[in-house]
Amino acid sequence: MNVQWYPGHMTKAKRMMEEDIRLVDLVIEILDARVPLSSRNPDIDRLGRQKARLILLNKADLAEERINSAWEEYFKEKGYYVVKVNAKNGAGVKVVHKVIAEACKEKIERDRKRGILNRPVRAMVVGIPNVGKSTFINTFAGKACTKTGNKPGVTKGKQWIRLNKSVELLDTPGILWPKFDDQEIGIRLAFIGSIKEEVLNITELAIKLIHYLQKNYQGVLKERYQADEEQEVGKVLEDIAKNRACLLKGGEYDIEKAAALLMDDFRNGRLGRITLEVPENIE
Repeated sequence: MNVQWYPGHMTKAKRMMEEDIRLVDLVIEILDARVPLSSRNPDIDRLGRQKARLILLNKADLAEERINSAWEEYFKEKGYYVVKVNAKNGAGVKVVHKVIAEACKEKIERDRKRGILNRPVRAMVVGIPNVGKSTFINTFAGKACTKTGNKPGVTKGKQWIRLNKSVELLDTPGILWPKFDDQEIGIRLAFIGSIKEEVLNITELAIKLIHYLQKNYQGVLKERYQADEEQEVGKVLEDIAKNRACLLKGGEYDIEKAAALLMDDFRNGRLGRITLEVPENIE
């Protein structure tokens, strides 16, 4: 299964970010806690290499907590500030103010020595499509500042948001990179909804997810759909279709509908806490 998606507006958005990076003190990179490495755009490291860096492991409630903690340590060892958050319900978001102050303390101290008081920290919020940037900003600000949606590409342009006298955020569109060198990255991003549905074969995608769950999360499909997980994958999809009454005219199973339902259940956490990537050396 070959997954690639890099629409033209992403090239424009990347150029805009390259111009705006000089205006900011801090880069806040939002990752999906289920796929922290795959949801990192390699261009961001190049863009933000001279800036203070904060990583937010968003949707932490959808991933296994012990693995979230392992990823937190992994990024901290590489020199990033890290906070686990659930932007939807606000868990962890209050801590972010304190961590921004810690990450930018040298800049704040430089300003103080120059007699510059109350100049806000300017932070660029970056991330690939559908990791929850806009939801985080709205929760962090305590008001609806940006459009949100459970699909990639809702934020099209940049916008500055003043949170208070100490922090200003620059929201940016979600951008991918032109080519996934490893197709497994593209598949993981398709799993979490960061790739436009129209370019995907949803049945193939569901089959790959079932394979992963059979290997790493036995019992999940049985509990949710009464599916016999020991069968070959196509039969598991049939069990899901049967359990959820996904039927075509004539009583045949609607496999595509069952596949879409499985993907939706996974993306929204209805299958439980599932992590798709694990750091090396974790017990």
